[in-house]
Amino acid sequence: MKLGISSCLIGNLCRYDGAHSKDAFVFNILQKYFEIVPYCPEDMIFGSPRETIRLVKDNGSIKVTTSDGSKDVTKKLDDISITCAKQIAKDDICGFILKSKSPTCGMERVKVYQEKSGLSVKEGVGLFAKRIKEFYPYLPLEEEGRLNDPWLKENFLMQIFAYKDLHEFLNKNPSINELVEFHTSYKYLIYAKSQEFYKELGNIVANHKKEPIEKILDEYKDSFLKAINEKSTINKTYNVLLHIFGYFKKHISKEEKELLLITMDEYKDGIVPLITIVKMFNIFIGRYDMEYLKKQKFLNPYPKELALRSDLKAYK
Repeated sequence: MKLGISSCLIGNLCRYDGAHSKDAFVFNILQKYFEIVPYCPEDMIFGSPRETIRLVKDNGSIKVTTSDGSKDVTKKLDDISITCAKQIAKDDICGFILKSKSPTCGMERVKVYQEKSGLSVKEGVGLFAKRIKEFYPYLPLEEEGRLNDPWLKENFLMQIFAYKDLHEFLNKNPSINELVEFHTSYKYLIYAKSQEFYKELGNIVANHKKEPIEKILDEYKDSFLKAINEKSTINKTYNVLLHIFGYFKKHISKEEKELLLITMDEYKDGIVPLITIVKMFNIFIGRYDMEYLKKQKFLNPYPKELALRSDLKAYK
């Protein structure tokens, strides 16, 4: 799997001052699971060190200038941003982490200066980030700063692995039966994201109108990517836990049922992390050899070593 990264985040000396912005999570953790592909549009055209640049509001439009206002570099930076954005498809990228606050890479709340007053408002989007969103509206995309939020981090990593799974699956030119199997494995993960997309994807797979497989796969891809772009919440996840609990009711003892329900309520109340419930579920799934649940991506959406579900704050 390939993950696009703002180059400075992995320690490359490409910032305006010739330094880097190495991020511990990106550098120490994510490099264990992904092939990292660095991007830095600014360094490609201006080199490092270089003059600082900023977003400037001019008669309602946004341009990019050097900080002293002497040079307008909007077209040059936008051209290289488009080139880099097109490269993302060629590099087979399954997600992207951008440098926050950057006039090139910032996803949101980038400073925009008023040309006359010199005052700034945090309302801008970096040119490269803007082009990525334009070219790939459902590519998993985050800033390194936002990944300090356990909820955003968990959702982002879940999205990346699902995005990768889908594209690898589609590259095999699957049959309708294989699509049914793929969809079945993602049912509860999708349900934890959106009940609306859960129903929509189910209808696509059912193919009541007997559409050609090519059309079905295109529709499924579009709807699936929109679904995994949604954020899970405690309440939505709790509903999924109740559905899975239903599979155990005929097998486990009264005491085990009570313990499960109490622990599930504790998760809902923010007392225990989700991993506690998942481990309990996995015990019963293994004990009663429940093949349907063994295949559910919801229970194992990414490598367990990431331990994202061990944090109480990973769900809101």
